[in-house]
Amino acid sequence: MRIKIQQRHAKYKRRIGRRLDKTNFRGPCPVLSGSNIHYEVADRTRAIAAGGIGMIHDMTTRLGLAETINRSVNVFKIYLPYSESDHVLNIAYNVMAGGTCLDHLELRRNNEVYLDALGAERIPDPTTAGDFCRRFTPADVLQLMEAFNHTRLRVWREQPADFFKEAVIDADGTFVETTGERKEGIDINYKGRWGYHPLLVSLANTGEPLYIVNRSGNRPSHEGAAEYLDRAAALCRRAGFRKIKLRGDTDFTQTEHLDQWDGEGTTFVFGIDAMPNLYEIVETLPETAWEKLRRSPRYEVKTTPRARPENVKQKIVEQREYECLATISFSGWRQLELRF
Repeated sequence: MRIKIQQRHAKYKRRIGRRLDKTNFRGPCPVLSGSNIHYEVADRTRAIAAGGIGMIHDMTTRLGLAETINRSVNVFKIYLPYSESDHVLNIAYNVMAGGTCLDHLELRRNNEVYLDALGAERIPDPTTAGDFCRRFTPADVLQLMEAFNHTRLRVWREQPADFFKEAVIDADGTFVETTGERKEGIDINYKGRWGYHPLLVSLANTGEPLYIVNRSGNRPSHEGAAEYLDRAAALCRRAGFRKIKLRGDTDFTQTEHLDQWDGEGTTFVFGIDAMPNLYEIVETLPETAWEKLRRSPRYEVKTTPRARPENVKQKIVEQREYECLATISFSGWRQLELRF
């Protein structure tokens, strides 16, 4: 950043600091009063709401993301005039600029300043973008995700050595509801909701989605998870992570893959259903095998604790003599309940 810009930002911070100083308040009452504001259209100075879109595009250019997408994804035979990367980045930038659907691309392509920020004469309209999306096959989607991950490796190489100590890979399913009636692949889940049930495999260290697999709305969470957990683990090993840990809830405890992951040196933390044989094993463990879980605080409180308000809910329960169950201890498989 230029010295002049840094000085300008420092001046803005000092000015807003003076305005927010509680000891220097001499404003009118009420505070929100009228102001002498005028709106004009400038000829030389132009601006857009998505001011950071130019910086994002500069980053993708430096990383060579467009070239990687064009090498990996081959949807078109003839470019008239847009390439695969033009369409992919156009849709992604639309979301970053506040768009929620393809129709909002029409707002972007009619914004002269937005086009200039991307160095584009024009961008695809919603109809053209929709046709591009319909050309995709599952294999094309996978190739596109691999192109992203290939570029992701270049970003990870810039991280310090401590970053590669351990990669924690999370897997989970999430339900995406839709009100459409003609959506291909939708189905109804056990809650009676229509939509899709995509699988998300992400790097917990940074929150980056490594793989997203779309599935019908009535599919189980763990379906296809092992394949994409293997792909994510291989990606992290290629990046240079020294340890790999897989995490998921009970649906992802796929016993047929545990020995393989253990043999590869991959650790895993999965929940497991309380089956009768496992419950019996736990009940026969000695008391010395248990210890109370003590969690470290998430953050340090730097202010003076304030007095807690009265528990109105508990007071009503006691007045009406309801039966109340309260957890007083939870450790591993055992949970103690207090009745009163």
